[in-house]
Amino acid sequence: MAKDEPGANIAELIRPLRVKPGSRVNLARDFDPAYKLAGLTKKESAGLLRTGIAMLADYQARLAAQDTYGVLVCLQALDAGGKDGTIRHVMSGVNPQGVQVSSFKVPSAEELDHDYLWRYARRLPARGDIAIFNRSHYEEVLVVRVHPDNLDREKLPPACKGKGVWERRYREINDWERYLTDNGIKVVKLFLNLSREEQRVRFLKRIDLPEKNWKFSAADARERERWDDYQVAFSQMLSATSTAWAPWYVIPADRKWFARICAAAVIAQTLIDIDPHYPQLGKEERRQLLEVKAELEAQAPKGAPADPFAARSRVSAP
Repeated sequence: MAKDEPGANIAELIRPLRVKPGSRVNLARDFDPAYKLAGLTKKESAGLLRTGIAMLADYQARLAAQDTYGVLVCLQALDAGGKDGTIRHVMSGVNPQGVQVSSFKVPSAEELDHDYLWRYARRLPARGDIAIFNRSHYEEVLVVRVHPDNLDREKLPPACKGKGVWERRYREINDWERYLTDNGIKVVKLFLNLSREEQRVRFLKRIDLPEKNWKFSAADARERERWDDYQVAFSQMLSATSTAWAPWYVIPADRKWFARICAAAVIAQTLIDIDPHYPQLGKEERRQLLEVKAELEAQAPKGAPADPFAARSRVSAP
């Protein structure tokens, strides 16, 4: 892609958000939840987001037609981090037939009777599709780590939940994602990084506005008490699982409008890198197509153009 094309600007935008594979992350030190591009205003951001949404729609259509790659988008955040709004706004222009959103909550009895990646593997994208995990397999090294009693509910043999369990899970997740990428499923990982104060404000908004009451529960407030534990868990997760084949991007989430631009940019860059194309017909397929075209043109009613689409195209051509 030429440097003056939108892709060059997208790559520049997301570069500071990428967690360098092998780096040791301290979330509070390394990533500012209130970060934004210098000089960019909320008003200007609307046009940028529209451009990003249009790019996603174009590339998603090509991805579906090529039917070779799938894209898995993993969204992680604390409560009120903006996962739902990100999905709603960023994916607003794509064909819903090619996008599947899965929200993973407390595991069911059936899910607990399988390995911890089983329920996620069942929701992977088909070739040509985009799958979005609203919370993902990373819950298994976040919530489960902060609340280790969840590990007991997974019915693991004693030897599988002792010392080294988290390092082993990091390795298993990295290997699984490598397997997916080796088989044509691109893994995009977005962590929406929210500040403690912004979460407090968003919680109050959910309490104060009746139409948002349904979004809030007492459990959200209880989880907030484990803020420091989650910051450690997030930092270690980012350090251990940002890989060359599936890097993490830390999205500054205090400004929803900027977070959505960043999320759209990361997903768009993934599709740009795939560079999907519409399939080209072979000679025999082209011959058959022209035969059918001739038959359809011969069926035109008296006085109607044989090919109305071609006629309109000639009129609209400069």
